[in-house]
Parts: sequence; C-alpha cells; structure tokens
Amino acid sequence: MYNHPKVRLMIVDDIANVRRDLKTVLLIAGSAAGMDIEITAEARDGMDAIRLARSNLPDVILMDLEMPVMDGFSATRIIKEQLPSTKIIALTVHGDAQSREEAYRAGVDHYIEKGAPVNEIVRAIQMLEKKEG
Repeated sequence: MYNHPKVRLMIVDDIANVRRDLKTVLLIAGSAAGMDIEITAEARDGMDAIRLARSNLPDVILMDLEMPVMDGFSATRIIKEQLPSTKIIALTVHGDAQSREEAYRAGVDHYIEKGAPVNEIVRAIQMLEKKEG
C-alpha cells in the first residue's frame, strides 16, 4: 500500500534507451520510496511532449532540454502556458549556469543533471508533489 496518491509522470527524451532506462529505475526507486508512479506517456521531442501532455495531463514531466524538432526549453514554455499546474523537471547533460538559468526562465520547476542518482530524481518529484498538495 502506498502512502501517497499516484503521481502521473511523463518522460521526454529523444533517446529511446534513456526513456526506457528512466522508466525502469523510476518505477523501482519510486516504489521503494513509497510512491505510486504511473508513467502516462513517453515523448521523443518537444512537439511530441506538448501533444502528449495535453492528452495525458501528467502531474510531473521529466524533460530533456536538447532534442530535435523542438527543444525542451520551447516545449516547457508552451506546456507551462497551457498546463500551469504541471511540474517540469529538466533532466539534461548541461550543468552550466547559463543552461540552468535559461531552463528556469523557460519555466522548469527543478533542474537535474543526467547521471545524477535516481534517488535525486525521486526526491525532486516528491518535493514538487508536496508543494502542490
């Protein structure tokens, strides 16, 4: 039995293996942390993310920032405009201050570098859900 309500999560990354691996480790780590995570959708680019966010209404989106077709910065701006209560966590290889500042200006709620321990992502999801609840 879970202590928290279900968290509807969408994963956005242009690399299918990254999406698959994130899905696997987040379901395991989330369960271990007492979270009921439901992966509602997986998107491969920003345009796909916008379309799927509208139809799936995730609570939290893990958003890669550098993708083809439309990057995560642009997708974040549009999603936040249309679905302001959706929390977005930037998950990126870019740890520099400029990328971080640009991500926060676009509207991300939290910023994590790829390669960070999965528990850091789970804690960020928990923190954002507590702010909402």
